[in-house]
Amino acid sequence: MIDFSTPIQGMHRAEDGLNAAADRLAKMPAAASDAASADQVDLSAQMVALMESRNNFAANVKVVHAGDEMTRATLDLLG
Repeated sequence: MIDFSTPIQGMHRAEDGLNAAADRLAKMPAAASDAASADQVDLSAQMVALMESRNNFAANVKVVHAGDEMTRATLDLLG
């Protein structure tokens, strides 16, 4: 049997990273007067964090999918 705990933990870490970046984005000032005080680099850093979380989650989903296919192929061979 294949152990899916590692990719599932990776998915949880990706979800935590996504939530953290989304929280930071939600707390950024929205008004034009407050936008001058916001750091432009911070916005791009948060977008990179969101994309990184998305890619990490997708990679872990592929690991689970590959493990599922391997299990299915093994069961097909056995019986």
